[in-house]
Amino acid sequence: MSGIERALRAFPTLLRVGLAAALAYRAEMLIWMLTTTMPLVSLALWSAVAESAPVGRFGADDFTAYFLTILIVRQLTGSWLVWEMNMEIKSGVLSQRLLKPIHPLIAYAADNLAAIPLRAALCLPIAIIALAVTSGDRFHPTLPEVGLWIASLVGAWLINFFTMALIGSLAFVIESSTAVFDVYLAAFMVFAGYLVPLELFPAWLGDVARVLPFRYSLAFPVELMTGLLDPGRALSELAVQWAFAAGTAALALVAWRAGVRRFSAFGG
Repeated sequence: MSGIERALRAFPTLLRVGLAAALAYRAEMLIWMLTTTMPLVSLALWSAVAESAPVGRFGADDFTAYFLTILIVRQLTGSWLVWEMNMEIKSGVLSQRLLKPIHPLIAYAADNLAAIPLRAALCLPIAIIALAVTSGDRFHPTLPEVGLWIASLVGAWLINFFTMALIGSLAFVIESSTAVFDVYLAAFMVFAGYLVPLELFPAWLGDVARVLPFRYSLAFPVELMTGLLDPGRALSELAVQWAFAAGTAALALVAWRAGVRRFSAFGG
């Protein structure tokens, strides 16, 4: 049996194990979720500003739709893998994963995916109800549009997961890669549209943000879902997003393999 076949057969079991772990550590999950609610703060601030006059093409309802969708997309596509990898590499627990027939990154992916239903059950109903009450008239997607939304969410999850795997793999060669993650997170909050819609940036800064991968890990799906993106650009933008996902995955795999060789050489 090939490695791919073995992974496909094992993946449903890995998802069940990951869901059980998420349920067992639900307090930790709740803390993680509470740390990703900054869009609600931005919503309050920008809505207050827009009460007197629109900001660009954003009125109060537009900010509500944007930041509630940011919250939903972030919960569905976020990843905490960097902390888990740092802990397992430094403690030596990773050696146990390497002895198993399933690639560790596949097991990590199953753990991350398995937690999504719990995050959705805890927070998404509130956000979706609020979105429907305040901005429901703008959400009447066709079936192809829903397909684009799903594809963009998958692409965003892949970028986030493999970026975390790439940064986490740095723990093989430095004391802790969480310091690198802190720098990444600061850039993410600015350039992913997490705190401010990208089209409200100065023109030159907006142009920079649109060629970086941060936008495609969050703002791009949000722009699709809230109608901010020209429909004629949706497919080309989706292709760019998936190209970033493929490139990030390739870099993460290279960093992982190099790190595992070093880990094994030093008796990990």
